[in-house]
Amino acid sequence: MVKVRDIANSIEKFAPRSLQESYDNAGLQVGDPEMEVSAVLLCLDATEEVVKEAIQRECNLIVSHHPLIFKGLKNLTGQNPVQQIVIECIRKGIAVYSAHTNLDSTWDGVSHEIARRLGLRNLEVLEPLPGEVKAGLGVIGSTTPVPKIEFLRKIKDVFNVKALRYSAQSPALVIRKVAVCGGSGASLIEEAVNKNADILVTGDVKYHDFTSFGHEIVIADIGHYESELCSRDIIYRVIKESFQDLVVYLSDTETNPIKIL
Repeated sequence: MVKVRDIANSIEKFAPRSLQESYDNAGLQVGDPEMEVSAVLLCLDATEEVVKEAIQRECNLIVSHHPLIFKGLKNLTGQNPVQQIVIECIRKGIAVYSAHTNLDSTWDGVSHEIARRLGLRNLEVLEPLPGEVKAGLGVIGSTTPVPKIEFLRKIKDVFNVKALRYSAQSPALVIRKVAVCGGSGASLIEEAVNKNADILVTGDVKYHDFTSFGHEIVIADIGHYESELCSRDIIYRVIKESFQDLVVYLSDTETNPIKIL
């Protein structure tokens, strides 16, 4: 039988935990690494609804992109949602594992999946880790020259963005070189400019990022959730490559916590 540690090892072979950022908390969050896995539920966030779905689907392992336990827990009394979820998972015998910034920085990780869905070619890491060529945050690649507004519409359609925020002041008319970063990638704007990208596709861009850099590069904010939902598909492929007969589900109950009126 497949154990929790077997799943963890397969994910970490693809996305080593050594690649995670210093502030991160990837890895096993809750549960026994020696527990046998009946089925796996994949999600972006391990929410109360996702835990209920895991129970209904008889999954005893949840694999999320965002860590359930991001900051240290000083007690376990159920006084906040994270504690309540941890307690419920322990009660129901559900393990929780997270692959976060290590999945962002590995080759063929989150940013590569965004680039693939946009049809980019000649991919390189946007901000390589020290001493690395194929690991780091963000990806930059090329596309067949396309009018800016047409490329923005493509982004909106591909990632099902309800309201695309982009820098209106950019003088670029044609998109040829594209930088992307899943999650919060505003810190990579200057690197994208330095590498002559025409556009950066990411999430969580602040007003002053638009005003400071919008005249140098097109900045397209597709939203944090929209940019990282693809993490589930990556993890699905990784697990299935090693354990073909294991039952693995993508969460049906997970929704964007941000609504647009």
